[in-house]
Amino acid sequence: MTKNPSSNSRPPKAKSAYTKRSEAPAKKSEFAGERIAKVLARVGVASRRDAEKMILDGRVTVNGRKLTTPAFNVTDKDHISVDGKPIGDADPPRLWRYHKSAGLVTTERDPEGRPTVFQKLPADLPRLNSVGRLDINTEGLLLFTNDGGLKRYLELPTTGWLRRYRVRAFDGQKGKADDKRLISQLAALKDGITIDGVTYRSIDADFERRVGGNVWLTMALREGKNREIKKVLEHLNLRVNRLIRLSFGPFQLGQLEEGKIEEVPRRILRQQLGKQWHELVDEENLKPEAPAPKTRTIRKSSNHASAAPSGKKPYRPTHGRVSSRPDSSEPRRDAPAQKGKPKAGGGAPDARRRR
Repeated sequence: MTKNPSSNSRPPKAKSAYTKRSEAPAKKSEFAGERIAKVLARVGVASRRDAEKMILDGRVTVNGRKLTTPAFNVTDKDHISVDGKPIGDADPPRLWRYHKSAGLVTTERDPEGRPTVFQKLPADLPRLNSVGRLDINTEGLLLFTNDGGLKRYLELPTTGWLRRYRVRAFDGQKGKADDKRLISQLAALKDGITIDGVTYRSIDADFERRVGGNVWLTMALREGKNREIKKVLEHLNLRVNRLIRLSFGPFQLGQLEEGKIEEVPRRILRQQLGKQWHELVDEENLKPEAPAPKTRTIRKSSNHASAAPSGKKPYRPTHGRVSSRPDSSEPRRDAPAQKGKPKAGGGAPDARRRR
């Protein structure tokens, strides 16, 4: 008997819905997106901690459903409301330079009631986060940003941005032999140092000059551990009594006045961040940057330039170099030129009129 080959053949399989993944509807992962508290902090609603409290209080809804836990991820397709009002879109990453004064704490709320840098910021700014911290008695450049991702990137030691400081420290010595010994100790910091079991990486430290029992130093480091400069200099029997941050990576303190804040232009921020900018920003949907407000130059007298509040002599950091006069104002570079044409012999401009 001849077998019919078609009788043993398997029936054709029905087309499965899982044959091609592209044909199956995409299923949202429970881990997709970002934490709801992080999103609320980015758009300026509140800090992450306060946003989590708002969620536990039942004030936040996602797609019409009230949240009861902050352990919830959202994407840009979700509709989020706080107290019944939809939240706005997050601003692109922005960065500000701030000249911090001594006596301010780098925190939003101080349990001891001391003044904070956030209390000194203008009220019309968005909600900002400080990039790192400066001790209460440390002055100089402090960066602020509105974006948590940019804040973390700038704070990471792997970013490798150099932080430069100017230091005044007391050692009570006055001899040149002591200065040579100190210069040798400072040069050895390039190889790193271990103090009380904590290893500090390479530090570039240069001796500038001595004023009585104080020495002025410039120090540059890339890691920035807690109170690193003070602890390292204490190990060298130096007591820091003034510390000024001059720069953080490519961003300089420059001529920014004490207590003032100034935004870094977007084009400069994009240039300095490089490919990291493209990871933080969706440039296709990026709104154009608002033009910088026009400012009017006001000439000040030389007497006004040397004035300083609370009896403290001003420190005027300069571009591209460190001032050799830390306790006095620099000569004005924008002084108006004298009118008149001097004689060839070097006489005064008005010598001919006196004749």
